[in-house]
Amino acid sequence: MVEAAAEAASSLITVVGGDLLDSGGRAFSSAHICCSPPGVLAGHVVAVYPEDEDDRQAELVGDSDYEDDEYIQSASIAPDDTSAMDVKKGKDMQGIPWDRLDITRDAYRQERLKHYDNFENIPNSGRTSEKVCTPVKKGQLYYEFKLNTRSVKPTILHFQLRNLVWATARHDVYLMSCLSALHWSPLTSEKQEVIDFEGHVAPYEKHQGNFYEGFYQTEVTTLAVKNNLLLAGGFHGELICKFLDREGISYCCKSTHDADGITNCLEIFGKPSGSVHFLASNNDCGLRDFDVENFQICNHFNFNWAVNHMSLSPDGKIIAVVGDDPAGLLVDANTGKMIHELRGHFDYSFASAWNPDGRTFATGNQDKTCRIWDARNLSKSVAILGGNIGAIRSIRYTSDGKFLAMAEPADFIHIFDVESGYNRKQELDFFGEIAGMLFGPDTEVLVVGVHDPNYSSLLQFGRRQFYSYLDSAI
Repeated sequence: MVEAAAEAASSLITVVGGDLLDSGGRAFSSAHICCSPPGVLAGHVVAVYPEDEDDRQAELVGDSDYEDDEYIQSASIAPDDTSAMDVKKGKDMQGIPWDRLDITRDAYRQERLKHYDNFENIPNSGRTSEKVCTPVKKGQLYYEFKLNTRSVKPTILHFQLRNLVWATARHDVYLMSCLSALHWSPLTSEKQEVIDFEGHVAPYEKHQGNFYEGFYQTEVTTLAVKNNLLLAGGFHGELICKFLDREGISYCCKSTHDADGITNCLEIFGKPSGSVHFLASNNDCGLRDFDVENFQICNHFNFNWAVNHMSLSPDGKIIAVVGDDPAGLLVDANTGKMIHELRGHFDYSFASAWNPDGRTFATGNQDKTCRIWDARNLSKSVAILGGNIGAIRSIRYTSDGKFLAMAEPADFIHIFDVESGYNRKQELDFFGEIAGMLFGPDTEVLVVGVHDPNYSSLLQFGRRQFYSYLDSAI
């Protein structure tokens, strides 16, 4: 994993209060990346910031009477939420005031497509993969826009790690916002801080290996929430565990003391015995299996490269492991021994997911593709799904296995119809870095975290229902 700073969103990136090198330099912080839409100034594309809004409005409308001033004032203080009804009336899904900008949405989209700079560890991997992608029919509609809220603002710490948003139920969303883990309810539009990582985080319970001194200002790189358990992994190998129905923190430790010990991925799962475990992968090339009952390590597997992501098969027997190597691995969940090497990608991988059917799984790569594999025949991938502008940094299946969503670093999420052989898809098109995305357990919602200095938000989409029996009755 590359540790220095953030993925170049595009040649159009603007920085506030920090240095930004061009696409060849890459010495910049993800906190300053701006993907929000630009205005045109002296032939250059520049971002519109809130502090510039009054000046921008004056430029656009010129002199105005009192009534016009009232309109401008109300227009500049947009409500936090955008509903499906608002969009039907013509409002932008993200609340971006395109009518007040010097560029149209379509024109800015073309600029983004042309100039977005995808980060690659292996040069030209994206260009190479374009030649082998599976043809896909676009224009499907599986999930409809429902709500966008800017009252919560997802953030990203490490530009390659995008698992910072979780939906444990239709009305329970968890996310990282700066140094806080938040719970947000789409039902009540209320947010609540679950853990304040800026302060002192220390365990309340007694467990062997607990780091009772705790941590200060923990930089959270990855998150997992399931079975009433919230896990947070840190930039320096920190691991923080909290049960959502208990007061305080249950467990803190450093899963590794390696200087390069970033926690890349966490996965919570249940064993056939009924016990709850979780997997933690780190940049130290390690993959660890923890028993939640006593927070002890049951297995510790080492690989030849940093483990950026892993996912456990539905039967709990096989782990798909991907990382700082073009080849991925299938390993035995009990022994860590390699079952098969997965060859086909052209760069490093940062995402994986199993279809609930237990037969197929997917891997996401910086070569801008998601590959679908059949565990019964691993000689080659059965489909190669291409993105538009960047690496595939997150992959999710619905719990019924009918849809797969893959997220690029910014702007695009692709939803594939699995039953069509991944030959049909819906494309979600917006602006901003993607902090994470997840289907709800009942498959009815898709939640997307968007990180941007101006338009950070949570986007929600609802699954369309098709009642074919009604058509046959007519």
